[in-house]
Order: sequence, then structure tokens, then C-alpha cells
Amino acid sequence: MALDESTLFTEKQETRSAQYQCPRCRRTNEYSIRWARRTKKDRLPPGADDNDRAKFAKLRDYLLRLDDAVTCKTCGKKFDVPSQHSLMFVDQLADLPNDEDLEREINAASEQQATGPGDKRVLPARFTRKSTGWKE
Repeated sequence: MALDESTLFTEKQETRSAQYQCPRCRRTNEYSIRWARRTKKDRLPPGADDNDRAKFAKLRDYLLRLDDAVTCKTCGKKFDVPSQHSLMFVDQLADLPNDEDLEREINAASEQQATGPGDKRVLPARFTRKSTGWKE
């Protein structure tokens, strides 16, 4: 019995925001991209054979991008989403840092630089002298 994806997965649509740069006007904006989240069902449908069981054991949850193009909010031209990832596994997505964590790390790093050592090294006099007399 050949099983199709609708019998193995439950599908739910979701929207995720991402920042993209328009190739025409070079402005970066935030766009809402539609994704279909396909989650593996709890059990196989009745009538599955051993091959279907083996395939079902290997299945993973994934996201499938539905929008391939967006319209620029500045110039109004349509452009393709600049990404090769139209399919992402959910377990790989969980390992990526989210935007809030990245902002926190950037702010912490910038505070460390601001509170770092305040005294600068003094340059030797030969580098700070006026450059008079060397050109005759």
C-alpha cells in the first residue's frame, strides 16, 4: 500500500517574519512569509506494511515555505525570496538562535567594549611630531 503525505503528517499553516533586502532599491525590510508546518502523526494508518513502518520511523517534522516571492515595501517591485531553503526540518530550526537571543548577545558584547579598559596606549613621540623639514 502506497502511503501519501496527508496520511502521515498533519499540516498547519503559520507565518514567520524575516528580513530581506530588495535587489532593486537595496532597502532592508521585514516581511511575513507563509510556511506549512508538517508534523508527523502519532501512529501509522491501518493497513501499513513493513516497508511503510520503516519509512514512518525515519520521518521528521518539517517546515515547507509557501511564499517564493515578496513585494518590496519601499519600491513596490516583486522579488524572489533570496534563500535556497524552502524546506527546513524543525529539529534543525530548534538549534538556531532566535532574534531575541542574538540581540541580547550583541548588547552584552557592546557593553563589555564600552566598559573595557579606558586608558589608551600612548604613541611614541616620533609618530606624534609635526612633519616639518622632511621635505626640501
